[in-house]
Amino acid sequence: MTPQHKILVVEDEESLATGLLFNLGEEGYDVMRAEDGRKALELYRTNRFDLIILDIMLPYIDGFQVAEQILGDEPQMPVLMLTARTSAEDRIKGLEIGADDYLTKPFHLKELLLRVRGMLKRKAWYQSASDSEPVVKFGNNRVNFADLTASSGKQNFRLTQREAMLLRYLIEHKNKVVSRQELLKHVWQLDAEIDTRTVDNFIMRLRRYFEPNPSQPVYFISIRSAGYMFRVNCSGGNRS
Repeated sequence: MTPQHKILVVEDEESLATGLLFNLGEEGYDVMRAEDGRKALELYRTNRFDLIILDIMLPYIDGFQVAEQILGDEPQMPVLMLTARTSAEDRIKGLEIGADDYLTKPFHLKELLLRVRGMLKRKAWYQSASDSEPVVKFGNNRVNFADLTASSGKQNFRLTQREAMLLRYLIEHKNKVVSRQELLKHVWQLDAEIDTRTVDNFIMRLRRYFEPNPSQPVYFISIRSAGYMFRVNCSGGNRS
């Protein structure tokens, strides 16, 4: 990674924050730290970051609220959320807000560094793909990959970063079978041994958004024992 990647670490635990700042700096990143939610938003508004590492339990404003404000302003910002709690509800809430990834404390430093590297790699791929074809239409659906807005019929909504990345990858491989392992590797940057139900859950969300009848999908097709196929003729458009 190049020193130009700037990371904001939002962590109130002094010893953990010190370790993260040191090790991320050793990896060549330009790192700043906020010790609470208010400071995080202040630094975000006065700097330009490539990625944010964000603790959930923070003084003044918690990590969920910080993420909502940042992602509402910049939906493509990669956010890695940290928490000492193991509740599945916390993980689901963070991902629904639009956080890119999630780590439970205590975690291995090597794993965090790999996650950061993968998130930055995904961001670069997604930005390149979005610049070349920012708007895609299929059926009665329209997706703007630049600002993550979408519509299906008269319904308007916004995708999370991960939902958009998954859809982008499926569009790039339309009418071809892609395995769950391939999607985990290229969209999540995770090893194939990780539970593939993650992919299934996100496919279900795309069906709810875009299928005329999610229980009888015509776009996001399950291929038994193989994976999924995005079966459609897509058309591009101009950024709006």
